[in-house]
Amino acid sequence: MSEEEKPAKPAKGKAQTEAVVTPKDIKRVWSEIYAELKRVIIGKLDVLEDLFIALLARGHVLLEGVPGVAKTVMAKNFAATLGAEFKRGQFTPDLLPSDVVGTTIYDPKAGTFKMRKGPIFTNIFLADEINRSPPKTQAALLEAMAEKQVTVEGTTFKLEPPFLVIATQNPVEQEGTYPLPEAQVDRFMFKLIVDLPSPEEEIEIIDLSHKHAFRTVRRITTPMTIIRMIETVEKRIYVHEDIMAYIRDITVATRTDPRLLLGGSPRCSIALLNASKAVAAMNGRDYVIPDDVKRIAKIGAAHRLQMKPEAELEGTTGSMVMDDILRNLPVPV
Repeated sequence: MSEEEKPAKPAKGKAQTEAVVTPKDIKRVWSEIYAELKRVIIGKLDVLEDLFIALLARGHVLLEGVPGVAKTVMAKNFAATLGAEFKRGQFTPDLLPSDVVGTTIYDPKAGTFKMRKGPIFTNIFLADEINRSPPKTQAALLEAMAEKQVTVEGTTFKLEPPFLVIATQNPVEQEGTYPLPEAQVDRFMFKLIVDLPSPEEEIEIIDLSHKHAFRTVRRITTPMTIIRMIETVEKRIYVHEDIMAYIRDITVATRTDPRLLLGGSPRCSIALLNASKAVAAMNGRDYVIPDDVKRIAKIGAAHRLQMKPEAELEGTTGSMVMDDILRNLPVPV
């Protein structure tokens, strides 16, 4: 957002958080971020749009893709356009929970213990190859993702907003990995598949590498503006009761589908609600329409579904189930 486009300062006596960012402002900011990322990332810009939706909805994202498809590059450049602090944790089998959240160390000069904060204390945290660390270390993220805080030796530390966890995992390599437990997967608002590039996109990537033409992105916005955008999504986007019922029906349908052992929980419904509000704001609207819900229903719910063994053997996936549910459910007018 350029200087002239920044929201006006609040009137004297009003709290700073009362400075209003409208949905049109959000749409303009996203357009600028999109244009900037498009300069440096070839293809997969829908994934970056989903990252922005999750950020506005206070969610987290799991990226799944084979090595070499630029998952880390996307996360770093996305954070750079936001002007947000970015830290990366390389998850390995010997990684300890304290390596992520931090630990207390003794200061002999002061004679006291001090907190040495881990990389989780940032705005955008990349948990790279999260399924390579044991469950104990994976669980260190649960409190941070759900409650935006961490507890170390009985003391709770708040994480500064905005806060987004982006985790990556390799879907094909199983040796030396620890599958994410259901409780961990459910903490992610979206699970996004990062596919290999098309032949045309791969030519562009090779050409950029050959010319050493890799570019850096410029900052488009600031963490404070992001916080105000999040507040706009939370407080200023109208959701009709029929839309809420539609979201409920989607989640309930996953619980009654005969192919599923486990459907979506109320957390799934809340995630779909918050994400659809973010989609509306990114389109410059202050109200949610059914297409906003349909836009994020599959990426917001499919990864939470647990298939019955017989359905899994037949090749049925959560995405297929969600396609059927969205096709068969009546859409509110």
